[in-house]
Amino acid sequence: MLSNLRILLNNAALRKGHTSVVRHFWCGKPVQSQVQLKGRDLLTLKNFTGEEIQYMLWLSADLKFRIKQKGEYLPLLQGKSLGMIFEKRSTRTRLSTETGFALLGGHPSFLTTQDIHLGVNESLTDTARVLSSMTDAVLARVYKQSDLDTLAKEASIPIVNGLSDLYHPIQILADYLTLQEHYGSLKGLTLSWIGDGNNILHSIMMSAAKFGMHIQAATPKGYEPDPNIVKLAEQYAKENGTKLSMTNDPLEAARGGNVLITDTWISMGQEDEKKKRLQAFQGYQVTMKTAKVAASDWTFLHCLPRKPEEVDDEVFYSPRSLVFPEAENRKWTIMVSLRSHHAPCLGSLFL
Repeated sequence: MLSNLRILLNNAALRKGHTSVVRHFWCGKPVQSQVQLKGRDLLTLKNFTGEEIQYMLWLSADLKFRIKQKGEYLPLLQGKSLGMIFEKRSTRTRLSTETGFALLGGHPSFLTTQDIHLGVNESLTDTARVLSSMTDAVLARVYKQSDLDTLAKEASIPIVNGLSDLYHPIQILADYLTLQEHYGSLKGLTLSWIGDGNNILHSIMMSAAKFGMHIQAATPKGYEPDPNIVKLAEQYAKENGTKLSMTNDPLEAARGGNVLITDTWISMGQEDEKKKRLQAFQGYQVTMKTAKVAASDWTFLHCLPRKPEEVDDEVFYSPRSLVFPEAENRKWTIMVSLRSHHAPCLGSLFL
């Protein structure tokens, strides 16, 4: 398996000029010597530099090109097993993880709340130690970020955040891969967020400035992002010379934006708030009126599933919408998120 990984990186580095174009994705020369991620958890992009995230995107694009375009067989995870803990249901996270891990030769084991109750029938500490003895990594989709933090503290294997109340890092990796494929570069893009101050926005705020991207976010009053995360995002913007603006006006956030982004207004666990939230988010639907004030090259992202009140059909199904390539890229980025934690030959990433 290690020899296969060496071949993967060596072949990638030897390609003409150390470059590879994958659907307009400029991969460039990998920064392998600067990346030391082996054994680390992926709980939030706050913990990663721009170079480290960029390298994950480079590897994702390379795997996508070699497997999808060239039809290569790369059993890089042969003999490895993955524990998948899902307190919340999912289509894209489950499919991308199971198919991606299996495509690389690994064996994913799916655990629902019917199979495992975090901190209920067994303490998080005991669960972490049991999983560490039987699997090589864990991807957990949970309600509370604090549960992920405890798992990471007690486990001896890498823990990957498949979604929590605070962050959704694997979604943002897919978003960035999609944008880099489309625009060729992330630097200088303005991301216009229109919606809830939720885990997706938090993850964007913890990473966008590291690529030279600007953020213009509109949230209803009372639904702003976590103030501690805003404070750290302001620090990132200052360090990287980017702009971060917060408003309650959707059109103000959309003005001049390259990428219009929204998400569900009602996350799992918030069903009791549905009526209140629908009232609060009136005027936040993304429409062509929204797009009219955006940049001429605007595109649209939504992590799905989508409700019509969040974005109308005209935008959602338009040629400017990247939602379906965005969904597919969950697979290629999660493959690297899991592969990376294992092998020093693959950029000393996680596995």
